[in-house]
Amino acid sequence: MGALALVTGGTSGIGYSCAQQLRDAGFRVVVTGRRQDKLDRVVDGMPGIGGYVNDVRDRAAVQTLVSAVVAEHGPIDILVNNAGRGGGGPIATITDDLWLDVIETDLNSVFWVTRAVLIASPSIRRSTGRIINIASTGGKQGVPFGTPYSAAKAGVIGFTKALAKEVAPTGLTVNAVCPGYVETPMAVEIRESYAQMRGVSEEKIMQEFESKIPLGRYSSPEEVASMVTYLASPSAASVTAQALNVCGGLGIY
Repeated sequence: MGALALVTGGTSGIGYSCAQQLRDAGFRVVVTGRRQDKLDRVVDGMPGIGGYVNDVRDRAAVQTLVSAVVAEHGPIDILVNNAGRGGGGPIATITDDLWLDVIETDLNSVFWVTRAVLIASPSIRRSTGRIINIASTGGKQGVPFGTPYSAAKAGVIGFTKALAKEVAPTGLTVNAVCPGYVETPMAVEIRESYAQMRGVSEEKIMQEFESKIPLGRYSSPEEVASMVTYLASPSAASVTAQALNVCGGLGIY
């Protein structure tokens, strides 16, 4: 049997592509999502994939989830912390609830899930163990009108580097993948938000965003997932404490 990979937020976008590619690479894969209907479509459409409804903002539910995965599928070897959301606006208009929800979803959940996996599946602490966190180029260089998102993703990068150094003696590697603009359902929502905020068309926003990217186009979820799949492979055993961009040249450090 192949090693077991847990992918949070695996029902669409980058998480869905990660689940597909990890499965195709020979891993056993379990995905999580908040909505049962979306989870059912993924599980029905990808034979061999396991699925659990879970809200990564709920600490108790995360602990229950991880314990159930280990009990039903065995030790977790690969953790992909992908679940996340966008969110922003002019800083003076951002509500407490929006700020806290973005931080809970995009940053705190990475800690909740990682801690639960390290406790419930201690065998991940070995040379084949992998923790891969989906961060963002926005966590390195900031996104105008995206302060909650940028702050959360910067936190993910810092968490990744600190944890990687802590567990390095065990052989477990910990890395972040930093997408730039990626064509996902969240990207559509972001363009809609910017267009409404500025009173311009979504096509105008798309042109402005693409003009910032040296390659001139959005990355695909599959391209991001390919980096995740590489980091999960034996070939990446000496790669740790890194925040690797997949962004068409948008980020250069």
